[in-house]
Amino acid sequence: MAASGEHESLPEDPQPSVEEETKTFKDLGVTDVLCEACDQLGWTKPTKIQIEAIPMALQGRDIIGLAETGSGKTGAFALPILNALLETPQRLFALVLTPTRELAFQISEQFEALGSSIGVQCTVIVGGIDSMSQSLALAKKPHVVIATPGRLIDHLENTKGFNLRALKYLVMDEADRILNMDFETEVDKILKVIPRDRKTFLFSATMTKKVQKLQRAALKNPVKCAVSSKYQTVEKLQQYYLFIPSKFKDTYLVYILNELAGNSFMIFCSTCNNTQRTALLLRNLGFTAIPLHGQMSQSKRLGSLNKFKAKARSILLATDVASRGLDIPHVDVVVNFDIPTHSKDYIHRVGRTARAGRSGKAITFVTQYDVELFQRIEHLIGKKLPVFPTQDDEVMLLAERVTEAQRFARMELREHGEKKKRPREDAGDNDDMEGAVGVRNKVAGGKMKKRKGR
Repeated sequence: MAASGEHESLPEDPQPSVEEETKTFKDLGVTDVLCEACDQLGWTKPTKIQIEAIPMALQGRDIIGLAETGSGKTGAFALPILNALLETPQRLFALVLTPTRELAFQISEQFEALGSSIGVQCTVIVGGIDSMSQSLALAKKPHVVIATPGRLIDHLENTKGFNLRALKYLVMDEADRILNMDFETEVDKILKVIPRDRKTFLFSATMTKKVQKLQRAALKNPVKCAVSSKYQTVEKLQQYYLFIPSKFKDTYLVYILNELAGNSFMIFCSTCNNTQRTALLLRNLGFTAIPLHGQMSQSKRLGSLNKFKAKARSILLATDVASRGLDIPHVDVVVNFDIPTHSKDYIHRVGRTARAGRSGKAITFVTQYDVELFQRIEHLIGKKLPVFPTQDDEVMLLAERVTEAQRFARMELREHGEKKKRPREDAGDNDDMEGAVGVRNKVAGGKMKKRKGR
């Protein structure tokens, strides 16, 4: 990493003890117009990380923020940046780097919502979207650029007239994931072409060695704002596991969706193909399921996310592209259909539910091949998880219908694969495969009836 100021330790500034309940955004030093914007968004009081970080940021300090998922990190860096922008208006004022496209769009939405009354302009620069339209947006010099590192480097190298030499603020959100996704080279290039005289906010759920290295390279005398020093899940999250033979995973999934019908689900799969297959399987059984994975076009990914956010679909099947940062308050249940390979990803996945003080459930499927991975998760979170109660005889009543739906899902996947190979067909237009509905045995509420015999 290109160093800009060396320091070996990260000081934690002594802070006065505060009663969280008595703090308001105005108490933290946020200007009145932004306090009103917080009220309009329903942010009644600041979160712990906001209480720690905002006053330090407003004093002009570099920040390294460590906080669990769903803790309000976006507000912790967006409010100080907008506050400073009001005092010294300037184009290309701030850059926010994120690991995923969906998170970039979500951060943009929050910036625009907070800055709507003061005319803040944001541009999202991510892959999967036409580069020329992004170049035109950058030519208008927005106040805030939210970008994934790879596409930003592409524009810095190839878009005539675009540079960040006047940048005042750099934010790296989900820094541990940015580095785990091998963006170190891109981040290093970005640090070399932006001013050293800037404010830098680094936010991460975990303090890895890579993050420590980045902190030494990018931040000058930062203050550490940590509201979570260990890996943990929120108190209102009920966590369970199910130990099942791998060949019956689909059947148990359908059973759980029936038993908890009326809830909103996020189901995590390990691969794009399994995400697509499972979505087709559930649609064939009448559930309103929609996939989200990295092989879908960007417009379809955003379409899936927006349908789920708007409650037009009750089940979102996703890879780990959706495990970080996405704020969807109404998720009731997270199902780890495929157990995460990295234990820390479990924390992020289950953090999609039980957000903002709400309760939620998380159920992890454990097959005979997953026992060691599951034990690592229990060790990480420091607790033994209870078994989710099931009636095995009722589960088996679903097996015949599920097998039939599996067959249709395989056929539809095969047909879709053949269509993508044909020339002149825009297979991307249908890559969420909403049209592939197979047998589609619908009943009220999306529940599938248990068949007790022919």
